[in-house]
Amino acid sequence: MILPKIKVLRSHGKQYIPDLDAVELTEEFRGRPHLTETPDTADLERAAAICPTGALTTAPLSLDLGRCLFCGECARTAPRNIRFTNDYRIGSPTREGLVVRPGDKCVRFDPAAVRPEIGRYFGRSLQLREVCAGGDASVEMELNATGNVNFDLGRYGIGFTASPRHADGVVVSGPITVNMAEALRICCDAVANPKILVVCGSEACSGGLFAGSRAVDRTFFDTHAADLWLPGAPTHPMTFIDGILNLLGKKKRE
Repeated sequence: MILPKIKVLRSHGKQYIPDLDAVELTEEFRGRPHLTETPDTADLERAAAICPTGALTTAPLSLDLGRCLFCGECARTAPRNIRFTNDYRIGSPTREGLVVRPGDKCVRFDPAAVRPEIGRYFGRSLQLREVCAGGDASVEMELNATGNVNFDLGRYGIGFTASPRHADGVVVSGPITVNMAEALRICCDAVANPKILVVCGSEACSGGLFAGSRAVDRTFFDTHAADLWLPGAPTHPMTFIDGILNLLGKKKRE
């Protein structure tokens, strides 16, 4: 009876990733964009015009990852100016840090913007409560993947819990609809201080396609300061893990 199971396990291969720092995603993955200025801005103007969220601006040239859906249309329209790399290290402790400009070789993670007590209190163990505030559940699927055998987020003492009373912080996804705004506030306020707030996905960072909709209420951020902004549509598991580890001071982005 055990022999068939062994054969199945062998056929699956080695799924566990021993060293997450050594992970390099495929070339098809759209991560950090590389921007190049050219004298002719006609292609850039067309790319900015078709951007559904207004993430791309041309004067001066910049791309806001907090708004970006990573659809790649801008890169196809202006290939001389925009190229998406496979760099998944795109999280930032500040919302302004998500804006990429020409010459940027990385999305800088400023440790000075991180509250010093975060690493002291949560460096060895961190439990998070995830709240889907009106999203499409794509971010939730990626967050679920962080705990699978491949990424094994639990190796760092980090996991998710069902109750905010047992949590050290909240991960919010989705644009924050009117129907979820109060529930999000109640959940976040139920977490004991000190706590952290992680904004996960482009919809959560800016509202995404739903920014400005009367069905969206983002006043939550008027009273709750985020500690980590993670763009993506959805956010890749490696982006989440890299951002959390940088926030906790367990790694430093080069």
